[in-house]
Amino acid sequence: MKGILRQKRLLVLIVPILLLSLLHPQRTLLADPGIPEDAEQQQLLQKGLSIVEIDHEIERIASRQGKTQKEIDELQIKLEEKEKQIESRQERAGAVVRAYYMGERDNLLAMFLSAQSIGELLEIYDFYDMIMDQDKTVLDAYRSEYAGIQETKRRLEDSYRQLEQIKNNLIRQKERVLALQKELDGDLADSSDPEAMKKMISEFTAYWENIGIYEVKRYFSALASAMNDLPEFIQSKKGAIRTNGTTYTIEVQEKDLNEFLVSKNELFKNFAFRFRDDKVVAEGKSGTLTLQVEGHYSIENEPENSILFHVDKLVFNGLELPDTTCRQLESEFDLGFYPQQIVSFVKATEVSSTDQVLHVTLKLSM
Repeated sequence: MKGILRQKRLLVLIVPILLLSLLHPQRTLLADPGIPEDAEQQQLLQKGLSIVEIDHEIERIASRQGKTQKEIDELQIKLEEKEKQIESRQERAGAVVRAYYMGERDNLLAMFLSAQSIGELLEIYDFYDMIMDQDKTVLDAYRSEYAGIQETKRRLEDSYRQLEQIKNNLIRQKERVLALQKELDGDLADSSDPEAMKKMISEFTAYWENIGIYEVKRYFSALASAMNDLPEFIQSKKGAIRTNGTTYTIEVQEKDLNEFLVSKNELFKNFAFRFRDDKVVAEGKSGTLTLQVEGHYSIENEPENSILFHVDKLVFNGLELPDTTCRQLESEFDLGFYPQQIVSFVKATEVSSTDQVLHVTLKLSM
């Protein structure tokens, strides 16, 4: 519901902007506040922006908490239903086990051995086979119900653990935003013009929420889309892949990657990647909007072998966003790539970056 309200609010803001830009090209609403002029402005705006972003994280956590609690409630009902179902199964299975334990099935075997004719033997065999099948059906059904109830209990326990982690995270983020708000209130009180600073913070956060975050996501979306074609690009690049016995090495040149990105989307004409020692920096500018992303690659093996990009730092118009924004963008956009799309029988074992080059080591996957 909050997402729908936010989208409606965005439409209410953007539609007038588009209409005004058509009628009066020289006029704009929600004008870009630009980069902070001094250290005091930067500090205050950064705290204000962090409060807004952490508040959004609190909303996301609360939403996950509600969904997890709903899942727990549904699993609890399912568990109770399964426990009722298994009572009758347990009684029938117990009767079968007792029959074997008490030797009742041995009597059938004795009858089978004492048959006086082929016809009698076949009749006893059919009867014996029918009982064995029925026993097997009862025991299999019991095992299936029992396995189902154990699996439901396991999922329920996992959900409880997740809910506890979510609750703890929610508490931490709330404490964090309260501390930041207290700091900001103190800084505003000490500033030379508190009201002007409050207005500036309000304008900047409005610009971020209604324009800035969508511009940032536009770049991330374009990057994620381009990364889908990176394996094909590496395969076509002469000398990018080298082999030495069971080891393969991939080297991606900074220049080549940037040319590849521009070929996929003209948005990257003003946006470039730079490889440094174990660090990847991507930055660009569009008008007065500036964006800088710092991160690193890591090897992950679950759910599949991959080289994933982690956002360590995100700077928008000179202001560093909190880690919650970095994690949210990571979860929303996949900027990694998958070596087995390049060479199907290998897996990545190492990834590093040096000056202008990204290095990937792959080994034969047995």
